[in-house]
Amino acid sequence: MKSAVETLEPTKVKLTVEVSYDELKPSIDHAYAHIAEQVNVPGFRKGKIPPRIIDQRVGRPAVMEHAVNDGLSGFYAEAVRENKLRPLGQPEVDVQKVPGLVAGDTDGELVFEAVVEVRPDIEVPALDGLSVTVEGTEVTDEDVQGRLDALRERFGTLVGVDRPAAEKDFVVIDLVAKIADEEVDTVSGVSYQIGSGNMLEGLDEALTGLSGGETTTFTTTLVGGEHAGEEAAVTVTATTVKERELPEADDDFAQMASEFDTVEELLADLREQAGKVKGQNQAVQARDLLLEQLLEQVEIPVPSGAVEAEVHRHLESEGRLDDDTHRTEVTEQAQTALRNQILLDTLAEKLEVKVNQGELVDYLVSASRQYGMDPNTFIQTVDQQGQIPAMVAEVARSKALAVALRHVAVVDGAGAAVDLSEFIGTDEEEAAQAALEEAATAAADETEVEETEAKA
Repeated sequence: MKSAVETLEPTKVKLTVEVSYDELKPSIDHAYAHIAEQVNVPGFRKGKIPPRIIDQRVGRPAVMEHAVNDGLSGFYAEAVRENKLRPLGQPEVDVQKVPGLVAGDTDGELVFEAVVEVRPDIEVPALDGLSVTVEGTEVTDEDVQGRLDALRERFGTLVGVDRPAAEKDFVVIDLVAKIADEEVDTVSGVSYQIGSGNMLEGLDEALTGLSGGETTTFTTTLVGGEHAGEEAAVTVTATTVKERELPEADDDFAQMASEFDTVEELLADLREQAGKVKGQNQAVQARDLLLEQLLEQVEIPVPSGAVEAEVHRHLESEGRLDDDTHRTEVTEQAQTALRNQILLDTLAEKLEVKVNQGELVDYLVSASRQYGMDPNTFIQTVDQQGQIPAMVAEVARSKALAVALRHVAVVDGAGAAVDLSEFIGTDEEEAAQAALEEAATAAADETEVEETEAKA
């Protein structure tokens, strides 16, 4: 098989492939066998019809069309591998020439062209000269107090108050929505915390200052139901106002809310937790800043077809194909996501990032929790759908940033070096892990050979 690549755009190529008759022969034989199972010819059993009879009854062109359709994807995939292309979508295939359209003719070649968008070649800057500045990990008294208050809120109780509602109060409300004086939706007896912002825009402002039994009306855009996206006049009644009463932060509370006997021990633990979180935040911030810095230094052309396909999929899933405003937002998001993906894939290749089995399993287990699925069921489903390679690529992208940070100077606001090895690992640890996996694989292969020999 011969193939050639012509670059049409930085993100699009035309692949011309020539397949000899002999290379196409297995697909031709398969076509005859498949057709023989599908047609009825008097005097012959199904599946036993000779090719010459099929040529007479069905026609040689139909056989060759079946053979080309059967073998095309394999020839295309082989050409992609040979030319080291990185497709970002499905190709547009145009068959130029089909051999053997006349029975007995074994001359000629199958020739087809495939136009496909590909990952562009970009040059990632040298990492050794880069530096990122992250926030420090000093834990303040306010940090500890915030964690203590959050813990107290978990054990707080709601009590009714005879005053106007304020920020963080809980209000039991009734809602009536009208469009052009027509009632379109009602809600009764719902508890809502002012400031949570998880219902209607403008509801927080409308409720603030209302006492139990008072009513007000405001205008907002509905977010659910058949009138989603439409403007409505909403009348809200505050039936009850409650505030969260917090327990005292004393030894009794420490014993109730934790494994500690005293509030001093609890506070020390909360301070330690806050320090760990700040350390994790440093790693996340460093990764984000490095990605941002790399994106600023690299010009990345984005394949328009891949973006449009993702935008169409997204809008179709939401039933908003005609929403031009939302289309613009989703297009910008898709372009950003694809630009990040191209950069991280290139970075992973440059750093020769390898994803080990443990990292993949950890990622799949974490993903299963997001979907609320049993990990084993989720992994089996992903495997059956052929999505494991995509998952490996996603882990490699994330890991590429972590590995890159090992080559970048990370400092805090005071200029002091920041050690992120707890979160991004080290080259030495990775080499040791790779050696362990290699030894485990070799041992498994040796065991399999021994078991096979024993059976023989």
